[in-house]
Amino acid sequence: MNTLLRKHSVFVLALALAFGVILLGLLFPAALDQHSIRVQNLILEHFGWAYLLSSLFFLVFCLGLAFSRFGTIKLGNDQEKPQYSYLAWFGMLFAAGMGIGLLFWSVAEPLHHYANPPERITPASGDSASFAMQHSFFHWGLHPWAIYIVMSLSVAYFSFRRKMAPLISSCFYPLLGDKIFGPIGIAIDAFAVIATLFGIVTSLGLGALQITSGLASISAIPDGFSTTLSIIAVVTVLFLLSSMTGLDRGIQLLSKMNLLLAFVLLLFMFSVGPTTYILNILTTTVGDYVSALLSMSLSTNPFQGHEWTKNWTLFYWAWWISWAPFVGIFVASISRGRTIREFILGAMLVPTCLTFIWFSVFGGSALHLQLEEGVDIAAKAVENSSTAMFELFSYYPMGEGLTLVAVILLLVFFITSADSATYVLSMLTSNGMLRPPNSKKIVWGVTISSTASILLYRGGLEGLQRMAITAALPFNFIMLLLCYCLWLGLRYEWREQRYPAPRLDPEVAPEEL
Repeated sequence: MNTLLRKHSVFVLALALAFGVILLGLLFPAALDQHSIRVQNLILEHFGWAYLLSSLFFLVFCLGLAFSRFGTIKLGNDQEKPQYSYLAWFGMLFAAGMGIGLLFWSVAEPLHHYANPPERITPASGDSASFAMQHSFFHWGLHPWAIYIVMSLSVAYFSFRRKMAPLISSCFYPLLGDKIFGPIGIAIDAFAVIATLFGIVTSLGLGALQITSGLASISAIPDGFSTTLSIIAVVTVLFLLSSMTGLDRGIQLLSKMNLLLAFVLLLFMFSVGPTTYILNILTTTVGDYVSALLSMSLSTNPFQGHEWTKNWTLFYWAWWISWAPFVGIFVASISRGRTIREFILGAMLVPTCLTFIWFSVFGGSALHLQLEEGVDIAAKAVENSSTAMFELFSYYPMGEGLTLVAVILLLVFFITSADSATYVLSMLTSNGMLRPPNSKKIVWGVTISSTASILLYRGGLEGLQRMAITAALPFNFIMLLLCYCLWLGLRYEWREQRYPAPRLDPEVAPEEL
């Protein structure tokens, strides 16, 4: 294949597909919503079990690899040192993997489950509160990180260990051989680009809405689309500037700032909130989560609560899978030099523990207001999820200050997530170059922000979100194949067998990667 065509084919194809879908959302939002709702309902109704089984398999597969003989294999040369310190690595993991979502849902989700649990549980009761915390832990705990790790470990192994381009298509070499350098590989990478774009646009749109709500709650700034659009414009300039500085400066610095601000907010809320109540919730819910992990992982609740399971658990599992290309490739790019065991355990356990603490502090404080103080904060959270955290702060000392810190944290998370997504999209559409050209970063950065703005204006974000979740079904099976290909690669290496074909596209010079 012509080298120039090979280098730009994924970029052109993905950009054309993205603009096509954006135009559909812009010109025919009602039709897009109608069809996306129908397709999503069919998938969740008939393939929900597949999401549950696959997610549990990913978790078992990752833990099995970590404690297997393959755990000592390094993602890079045998003598290679990790590229980033633990602090920088964990900061970037946390920011890219959860970030805005944690701030948006850490108060809103437990209150949603408390007020509207499955039919078998009495709403607005102690039982529904316990259920709410346990399933918030479940939705944001080990399973999402196992999904991300399958993707990131595959890319990291085949690129850093086997010297292939850091693309999803490279991971299929054991199965497809040199076909990954042709139309099949281009299609795989273009599909990953579209899934990444849809996932990040929706999350950034929700983040912009929450920033707007936060600013409106502590100032005279109106809570409207014009404010949201201004925020997106300012943040676009900031994350593009950060993107130009590269991973070693921009994202790493912002991620450390994220951790610091998050720790300050967490520590202050833990101190002024119901501290003992929070600790009791944390210890009890961790116990409930561990003891019920298997049953929760396999339960579709077909007799009672199936609608709740579709709307929450199955929705989340599909959502995490749709996010896997973005988070997985970014996490792979920052994990060079670590062993497979260190990578899996670090990327799975540390963010999960931080997430449990975060939900206990913020979700626990909200439930304390609801159950012990007689404040009906759940009704307000159900009515408008984007204001739930700021509503919580209004009942504690220095509420406006807490809101301001949360807004700043949201902004930094927004910048970090958009910066990371711009880098991943640019890398995927530059034939896996670890330092993609700034021109492509600008194109994808502007595309991300423009898409979020257009769809917020036309009310199409939910339709785009449903399309991303629809794309998760085929990607679910792609990830199962990734597990098989990764196992083949590790087994061949352990037996000192090597692939007979070259690892790199022979038409692309190594120095270009």
